[in-house]
Amino acid sequence: MDRAAERPQDGLVVVRHGADLAIEDPHGRVWHCLARQNIGHPVCGDRVVWQRTGPDRGVVTAIQDRASVLARPDYSGRAKPLAANLTQVVAVLAPQPEPSTYLLDQYLAATEHLGVKALIACNKMDLLDAAGQAVLTERLALYVRIGYPLVFLSLREGQGLRALVSRLSGETSILVGQSGVGKSSLVKALLPDLAIQIGRLSQATGLGRHTTSAATCYRLHGGGFLIDSPGVRSFRLTLDEPVELVNGFREIAPLIGQCRFANCRHDREPGCALKAAIATGELHPERLANFLHLAAALERAGKRY
Repeated sequence: MDRAAERPQDGLVVVRHGADLAIEDPHGRVWHCLARQNIGHPVCGDRVVWQRTGPDRGVVTAIQDRASVLARPDYSGRAKPLAANLTQVVAVLAPQPEPSTYLLDQYLAATEHLGVKALIACNKMDLLDAAGQAVLTERLALYVRIGYPLVFLSLREGQGLRALVSRLSGETSILVGQSGVGKSSLVKALLPDLAIQIGRLSQATGLGRHTTSAATCYRLHGGGFLIDSPGVRSFRLTLDEPVELVNGFREIAPLIGQCRFANCRHDREPGCALKAAIATGELHPERLANFLHLAAALERAGKRY
C-alpha cells in the first residue's frame, strides 16, 4: 500500500456498532474501521484521527476534543456517551399527545446545560382548526419571547418543512420528544434519500441492518447532519444537578440570589426577585411553576439549588 495512504487523516464517525466504526473521510468516502483500545470509545458524531490499513479498511488512532456530548447513565450510573459534537437539539411537540411545557422545559434546560442550540418544532398542526392553532401559538409564544426559535409543521399539508430545513442547515441536530409526536415521519421527510444513505453505509462497512439500529450521522440535503436512531429519538434529556437546573432557565438564572432572603422559596416570601419578574412580565408564571416543580424533584433526590 502507498505510504502516503497510511498517513493519519481526519474523519467523522457516522455510525458505530460494537467495535465496528464507519468513518467518513474529508472526501465523503466511508471506511470500515476499528479503534485502538487505548483511545477510549468513539461514538457517532466524533471527529477522529485515523489511517488506512488496507482496501476500504482503517484504524482510528485518536478521538479529537468533543464540543458537546449527549450521554445517559449506564447500569452502574456512569455517563455513557451516545453521540458527540451536537450543535442543536430539536424538541418536537404536537397537538396530540397534549403538549407538556413541563417536559419541554426539561428539554430546554438540559440543552442549555449541553451548551447547544435549541429549536422547538410543533408538528401535526393539521390536527387543529384555525382557533386551535391560534390557542397553541399563543401558548408557545412565551418561548419565542425568551429567544427560542419555533417552527410549526404539517407534513400532510406541506407546511413548515422548508423552514425546518433552513434551521437545520449547517448544524448537527437530533430530534427528541414524546412518543406519537411524529419524529419518525419528520426524519423520513428530512432524509428522502434515507434508504440510499443506509445502503451506502452498509455496502462500505458490511454492518447491514445495524446501520438502522445504531446511532447514525446522516447528511442533510440542505447542509448539516442529523444524528438519528430509535434509541436517540426516544432518549429523554434529564437534569442531574441543581446548577444544571438554574442555568437551564435563561431568564431565571440572573435572578437567583437577588431575593431579599437567601433561603427564599419563591412562593409567598416578600422581596422575591422571581415574583417581581412575573409582575413586570419578564418571567412567565408557567415557567416559574415548572422551575419550582423541577427544583422540588431535585430536592427530593437530596440536591438543593
